[in-house]
Amino acid sequence: MNKLVFATNNQHKTDEIRLALAGQYEVLNLSDIGCTEDIPETADTFEGNATLKSSYVVENFHLDCFADDSGLEIEALNNEPGVYSARYGGSRDTIENMQLVLQKLNGETNRNARFKTVISLMLAGQNHIFEGVIEGTIRESLSGSKGFGYDPIFQPNGYDITFAEMDMAEKNKISHRAIALKKMMEFLKG
Repeated sequence: MNKLVFATNNQHKTDEIRLALAGQYEVLNLSDIGCTEDIPETADTFEGNATLKSSYVVENFHLDCFADDSGLEIEALNNEPGVYSARYGGSRDTIENMQLVLQKLNGETNRNARFKTVISLMLAGQNHIFEGVIEGTIRESLSGSKGFGYDPIFQPNGYDITFAEMDMAEKNKISHRAIALKKMMEFLKG
C-alpha cells in the first residue's frame, strides 16, 4: 500500500484522514516518520506555506506528502489576519488574536469574513492544490467554548451560532478544511 504523509503532529487530524483513506493509503504524520523539525512557514500566501511544508517532507524524507495552511480573512480589514492568523496579535495567544480583531472591527458594520484552507499534495513529483472556503461574519464578542483559533467569533453563513458553539462533527462537515480535504480525497480516489 502506498504511503502518504500528512505534514501535521495533530493526531485527531491524522486519524480522520486515515479513516477516510483506509485501504488506499497508509497515512503517516510527522512523528510517524521521525520529523521533529519545525517546518518554516515563511510564505505570504496559504498556498505558499502549504507547499513549503509538503515540499520539505518530500525533499527530506522522500515520501509523498500533503500539508495544509489555513486562516481567517476579514473583508473590512483588507483580508487580515490572513496568512498571519496564528500570530496576528504578535504571539500565538488565540484570545489576544481575537481581541485584536474585535478591537479593529469596533464600530465597523461590514463584518463579512471567510475561513480558508489550502492543501498542497505532493504526489509523484507533482504539486496539486485544493482550496476550501466557508463564508461568514465576525460576531461582536466571543461565544462558545468548542473548537480553536477564531472559532468563538466566526459565525458561518446560514447558522445562528459560532463554530465554537457547534458540535465538532457538525463543524467538520461544513468547515473550510473539510471542503479542501473532500476535494483532495475525491482526487486521490480517482
